[in-house]
Amino acid sequence: MTDLPSADHQALLSIRDLRVNFGDTEVVHGVDLEVKAGERVAIVGQSGSGKSTVMSAILRLLPGSGHITGGSIVMDGFDLTQADDRAMRDVRGNRIGLVPQDPATNLNPSMKVGAQIGDALKAHGLRDRVSRKRRTIELMDEAGIPEPERRAGQFPHEFSGGMRQRILIAIALAREPQLIIADEPTSALDVTVQARILDHLQTLVDDHGTSLLFITHDLGVAADRTDRVAVMLDGRVVENGDPQEILRNPQHEYTRKLIAAAPSVSATEGVARVTARSQGVEKRGALEPILLVQDVVKDYKLRGQRGQTIRAVDHVSFKVQRGATTAVVGESGSGKSTLAKIALGLEQPSAGKVLINGRAFNDRAARKELRRCVQPVFQDPYGSLNPTFTIERLIDEPLRIFRMGDRTSRRTRVADLLDQVALPRNIAQRRAGELSGGQRQRVAIARALALDSELVILDEAVSALDVLVQHQILKLLRDLQEQLGLSYLFITHDLAVVRELAHHVVVMRRGQVVEEGGVEEVFTVPQHEYTTGLLDAIPGASLTAS
Repeated sequence: MTDLPSADHQALLSIRDLRVNFGDTEVVHGVDLEVKAGERVAIVGQSGSGKSTVMSAILRLLPGSGHITGGSIVMDGFDLTQADDRAMRDVRGNRIGLVPQDPATNLNPSMKVGAQIGDALKAHGLRDRVSRKRRTIELMDEAGIPEPERRAGQFPHEFSGGMRQRILIAIALAREPQLIIADEPTSALDVTVQARILDHLQTLVDDHGTSLLFITHDLGVAADRTDRVAVMLDGRVVENGDPQEILRNPQHEYTRKLIAAAPSVSATEGVARVTARSQGVEKRGALEPILLVQDVVKDYKLRGQRGQTIRAVDHVSFKVQRGATTAVVGESGSGKSTLAKIALGLEQPSAGKVLINGRAFNDRAARKELRRCVQPVFQDPYGSLNPTFTIERLIDEPLRIFRMGDRTSRRTRVADLLDQVALPRNIAQRRAGELSGGQRQRVAIARALALDSELVILDEAVSALDVLVQHQILKLLRDLQEQLGLSYLFITHDLAVVRELAHHVVVMRRGQVVEEGGVEEVFTVPQHEYTTGLLDAIPGASLTAS
């Protein structure tokens, strides 16, 4: 192993007065952080806080004009800031393993997963092909992949999101590093899958005696899974200590804001808000359903298997009351997104019916008319907005499609919509790439309201956002519902968010409804064991209860 410049310190990883610049601008300002052997440490903060920049600095993989301008990063006695490129290539993988955030973009789609794990082993010095194959199977089995011998010959797209994340964990552990850096490894996963992945990662770390540096924006996950938490804001560590102590007695105003904004650690207050909102809806007499789903079935034909089908939705019935929010909750594969497509008229049910304002999507004319009162807001504000359009054109697009108004009236309408979603009017001529994730989602909401829509279908609309931004968007949705009498069909895997927004909840599993009722009722007295499992999987729930 290549020798590195040495330094004296007892911790496995010791960061002292770290400063990082992008060009001439300093973005990390004197960060101190320590990870001991076998310790699990979390860095928590919103987007732009500097947590991922610190991670990139440790690995010496700062993008673009990023460079370290001061301080030290001492790993097992060696200062990484003084190491040359050859030494750092030896550190990455051998001493520090990385579990990145998005398995969809961090696995080569054209390579079988076994070959990708094998590449990591080959880089570690395991040259013998037979030994490498055997060790690959062992790592996949250790990572909890069923039938590892068969599945080693499959491509990433043949695995679920949770299984792809397990493959990344297997690759990170292939060289038996001293430190694992996990960068938001479960942010895109369902809560139950997230819990299983984090359980598995914790077990592997404990079994191998590996240290863990966990990068996350979720204080609930950090509190449940780590020994110590460092809270970052604007490139500085503003609080550092025991996670339970920080959650119960935060010293910094920013930490208090993170705790207040995180639905996973504000359960009691969430139920109280639901109760107040439900009483408000009842007082308005909002009993007439705007959306009625009656005994809906959706079957899909299996490609290459004549006559065989798979049932995505199995005799589902529920309703959305006018002026209220119904949440449909379940893991990936539960059928909730298929229901959203049917409600939008993008898919036709195999059986049953969907009525909006008492009418069905029977023909093209009916679909066009109904789509004026039903609009979607999708999960990814980066992917759902055309990057070549100005914000004004994005928002007024529905008006142009339905030939409503002239250029002047549409411009006035866009300005009014920007006011409604609390965006400055001067962004109208900017493009989506110039906005933050939260601002983009506000643009998507404004576009959904352009036609004076009565029903908005929100498909995982806040799951890709940091907790503070998520909190702001949820508040905006509540305010718009109160002001405009909007109805929401809220598709999500996150029961903690449901508590913040919904009045009624439908719990789905494998295409069927397993539980349905008022949010307060379902959260406090769940009737089905699957619902109980979803509630138990909410990060930070145990600390809230205590």
